[in-house]
Amino acid sequence: MTTHTFFCVDGHTCGNPVRLVAGGAPQLNGADMVEKRAHFLAEYDWIRTGLMFEPRGHDMMSGAILYPPTRPDADIAFLFIETSGCLPMCGHGTIGTVTMALERGLVTPREEGVLKIDTPAGLVTARYSRNGPYVDSVRITNIASYLHATDLAVEIEGLAPLTVDVAYGGNFYAIVDPQPAIRDIADVNPSDLLRWSPKLRAALNARYEFVHPENPAIRGLSHILWTGAPTKPDAHARNAVFYGDKALDRSPCGTGTSARMAQWAAKGRLRPGDDFVHESIIGTLFRGRVEAAAKVGNHDAIIPSIEGWARMTGYNTIFIDDRDPLAHGFQLADKA
Repeated sequence: MTTHTFFCVDGHTCGNPVRLVAGGAPQLNGADMVEKRAHFLAEYDWIRTGLMFEPRGHDMMSGAILYPPTRPDADIAFLFIETSGCLPMCGHGTIGTVTMALERGLVTPREEGVLKIDTPAGLVTARYSRNGPYVDSVRITNIASYLHATDLAVEIEGLAPLTVDVAYGGNFYAIVDPQPAIRDIADVNPSDLLRWSPKLRAALNARYEFVHPENPAIRGLSHILWTGAPTKPDAHARNAVFYGDKALDRSPCGTGTSARMAQWAAKGRLRPGDDFVHESIIGTLFRGRVEAAAKVGNHDAIIPSIEGWARMTGYNTIFIDDRDPLAHGFQLADKA
């Protein structure tokens, strides 16, 4: 019987939780973060479920583990963990992890004001603004994002037929724009989105295939982005992102904002240099910008950036004890 100890810093980015794992994680094999992610999933996914699921976490929990970088142009590597899996990239998780790692002295950038991060999705650059011992804001330049497919038709129980676009911003997102079945997230309850989203995701993955054209290890649609009109005067759009099995992102969602900007750019609504302010379901804001045009395979793409803020809430030393029958966590599941 063994007790595994994990030293964590807990916080949130614009309302959505972030758990930074600063100590206790295993050494991983692999030449890059893609291979290290695969090793983690094959042998250590119990760490993710133990730290993210109840009783040590909850349905909205997400986080990142700090690792040494695998590439010479990076300062540090992040391995993202959350209830939905081990994501290639997480925007709100990056903003929160950068903020807390810098404030707690867990990383020292080679260039003050810029942190370069090795992730399974590629190199991510974070530019941050310090205020004494604190980090006031972080702007991340994300990986190339693109519109993957348009007007995909699907039917699910409880809703009229839906048509969605699918865009990639570090994860694949089904974007549900206003249509007869649902005109605005303000018109429905969060419980409705939580009920419809798993069915919509399953139906789309069953009917269509979603594979990144340059990295076939990134496959499958994982997130649903429901849309609505903004309530804040400086926001361009509002959203609620479903992930995992029961989670609605409380932040505006970083990779979701990247996917939304890629969709708008592909349809001529955004150009390089344009700003895009995205509002969350609780009214917090990410400030996005189209930094440049790009290509992903044969797809026109953009390089997006997203700015947000995060706050630390405390230290958390977590034990995963083999004697505990619930050591690897649990989730309450609805009947099929």
